[in-house]
Amino acid sequence: MAITYEWDIKQVHTNPTIGDNSDVIHAVEWTLTATDGVNNDADGNSLTSKTESYTVIDTSDLSSFTAFADITKATAIGWAQEELGADTITAIKSRLDAEINGILTPTSVIKTIGD
Repeated sequence: MAITYEWDIKQVHTNPTIGDNSDVIHAVEWTLTATDGVNNDADGNSLTSKTESYTVIDTSDLSSFTAFADITKATAIGWAQEELGADTITAIKSRLDAEINGILTPTSVIKTIGD
């Protein structure tokens, strides 16, 4: 199973002003999608699992503040990943992997009993 991961940003939350800075991002809403590039579902689509959450961004030190207009999705993803930390990201990815594995090798299957 070759799983790839893709981060995306849904939206960000800003404080209108903090000190002399405006539109200060203090939270990032993100999505992480895991895609199995080897196994497909019955319709031929890659198996995927997705989680959505948000991460609070530390705004206590704005000495390297970036203006809102200059922030890219990649920048916001980087901030969210930094706040989450490697261990949390690994745990999230493991949970997504387990969901895909559960589709491939279910431990329970629902069946209908005939009349």
